[in-house]
Order: sequence, then C-alpha cells, then structure tokens
Amino acid sequence: MSKDFSMYGLPENVVFCSKCVMSNQRPQSVVEFKNNNNKKYGLNIDENSNICDACNYNETKKNIDWENREKKLLELLDKHRKPSGYDCVVPGSGGKDSAYTAHVLKYKYGMNPLTVTWAPHMYTEIGWKNFDNWIKVGGFDNILFSPNGKIHKLLTNLAFKNLLHPFQPFIIGQKIIGPLIALKFNIPLIFYGENQAEYGNAVEENANPHMNTKFFSQKNNSEIILGGEKLSDLLDLYKFSLNDFEPYIPPKIDDLITKKIEQRYLGYYLNWDPQECYYYAAKNTGFRPNTERTEGSYSKYSSIDDKIDPFHYYLTFIKFGLGRASYDAAQEIRNEKITRDEGVNLVKKYDSEFPNKYFNEFLKYIEMNKDDFFSTIDKFRSPHLWTKKNNGWSLLHQVK
Repeated sequence: MSKDFSMYGLPENVVFCSKCVMSNQRPQSVVEFKNNNNKKYGLNIDENSNICDACNYNETKKNIDWENREKKLLELLDKHRKPSGYDCVVPGSGGKDSAYTAHVLKYKYGMNPLTVTWAPHMYTEIGWKNFDNWIKVGGFDNILFSPNGKIHKLLTNLAFKNLLHPFQPFIIGQKIIGPLIALKFNIPLIFYGENQAEYGNAVEENANPHMNTKFFSQKNNSEIILGGEKLSDLLDLYKFSLNDFEPYIPPKIDDLITKKIEQRYLGYYLNWDPQECYYYAAKNTGFRPNTERTEGSYSKYSSIDDKIDPFHYYLTFIKFGLGRASYDAAQEIRNEKITRDEGVNLVKKYDSEFPNKYFNEFLKYIEMNKDDFFSTIDKFRSPHLWTKKNNGWSLLHQVK
C-alpha cells in the first residue's frame, strides 16, 4: 500500500492553514464519515493564500451587519412567541453553548424555551453539576432523555469497531432529540447554538440560518446506518425490535414540513464567540470549568460532560492527525484569544496526549481489553498520515 494512500477520501497532500492550526484533513461531517476515495471531504484551504474556509469566514463575520441580523431574530421570535406554553426547544447539555443559547432566548428576548438533553454515555462529575446548575440556577424546564442502555452500549461498541467513532450514537441522538420533542409537543421552533460550518464544513452553509435537513430525509428505516451497520442487519443479528431503535431514527422530513418546524442557529443572528459564551454562562447559569485541563488539550471548559468525549477527540487524532488541542487552538486563534505561534506550541504539546483518566471505564463500557483496543485503532491509521517505526507510530505531518 502506498504511503500516500488516504483511507478516508481526504486529500493525500496534507496542507495546514497559515492562519490557524487546522489542516485540510479536517472532515466536513462528524456523524457518518465514509471511506470514499472518489470524493474529497476535507477542509478547503485556498491554494493562493493557504488560508482555510473557517478563517476566511471568521473575517467575513466582522463585516456582517449584526444589528440587522438581530432585527431578523426578533421578527422570527415574535412570529413564534406564545402567551403561554413553550415557544421554542433548545437541545443541549448545559455546557457553555447551550446554557448561553437558552438563557439569552429566555431572559433577553422573552421566550419560554423547553430545554432537552440527550444524556451522555457516562456523566463526568463536572458535567452533571453543570447540567444541574443549568436547570436550577439558570431557571429552565428540561427533559433529560436517557436512551436504552443496552442498545446505546451496543451501538457505541459497533461504532468504535467499524468507524473508530464511539461518539457517533450520541451525536445522532443529539441531532434527533430536538425535532422529536418539537414534534411531540407541537413546538415549531428549535434553536441550536453555532453552525458547525463556522469551523470548516461547507462554507456556504453559513449563509443559511436553518439547519441542513438532509439528515432527516431518510425514507426507509431499514437502510439507516447505526454504528456502521444497517438497521435491518442489527435487527437480524441482535434480539431487539424496530421499536427499540426509535430514538435513533430521524423524523421524516415531510413530518417536519407538515408541522412547520424550523431549526435555526442562534449564531447566525448573534456574533458567536465560544469564550464569550463561557463567560456569559458562568455568570448567569452557574456553569463552571473543570478543576483540571482536559486531556488532549489545554482547555478546562469545552466538551467536559461525558467520560467518552476525550476518546472521541483522541480517535480523530488517529484518523485525521488532528486532536482536541488543534480544534480548541484553531477557534481561539480565529477569535484572537491566542496567537498562531502559541496555538502551534499547544498543539505540539497536547494533541497526541492519550486520555488515561477514564480509560478503564471506557474499556468496560465497550466491553474490550487493552490489546484489542490498540489493535483496532491501528487499523484506522491512514498511510498518508502515519508511519510505523521501531518505537511505535509517528505522525508524518505536523503543524509548523
């Protein structure tokens, strides 16, 4: 196999953005990343400037008329505002972003959001405290949805083995739970925080305040892919019924259209800054950072709810050569919280760090031993990113 072969259809020639620390290996989709070598999925980096789409859009944001965007937000809210009952759904965990979103909508703009949470695989202590504070200190009604433990564990195990993406079942549930609750309670407006396109998905998505509904367009439930397997195959192999998988089956797009349910990004209307969201949430909802930095990064306040979360980022490092520090530093460079030189040093120091703290709990959850864990992840190392030496694996391309 050629050392230049890309397992995931990413560009074989690795290029880093000259403004942040991201490379063109960042995938555009975190839900289902297919091994399709006929299409290139990576972050677009301009050939002339060597600047990525995410950095270019960050500059575009500086010229947006945010007062006009806020006026559009008020028009939307007035359209859906109710004298009683819930007038919008805010999916989230009580982390800094969802805490900010729900609080601003309720206390600045006078909406009455119903917050809804797809439970983590395994709550961290700080994650549970922040969730509890979100509801009690922030002052919100909440539905905490905990999926069938047997099925969630099975899907997490399969997603790890098939995709090296154990967080996939959680991400799917997180995307579905808002529309499911909106349909059930007839609430036609759902608000998310920022559009992930800001960080490198298709840049044209940023011009649209609506969430892309492609994810909800499946027509045949048996063809849905969960954990890298067809749902029809899962029903044949395991002793579960179709009803058991109900929380993982996206609503039909026709149902969303019929009920006129709108999914919007608050970050389209308000200038989104993750660190400012943290300050706001800390002041208004009792959100607290962790007492120690997150393994794989220097941050103490991003994605700290789930004990499996550190493995999600470590495994993106294995597949794409980009770990948690890369994602954190890229955001903070764009928002002028740190310099690029500082970001490069942080990435080199922390990106490859193995998440030891919850390792034994993670192995127990996916029912795997250490040897099988490491042999599995080695199968997902793309030859264009990694080379094996006597003392282990070495990353071929690092940010400079």
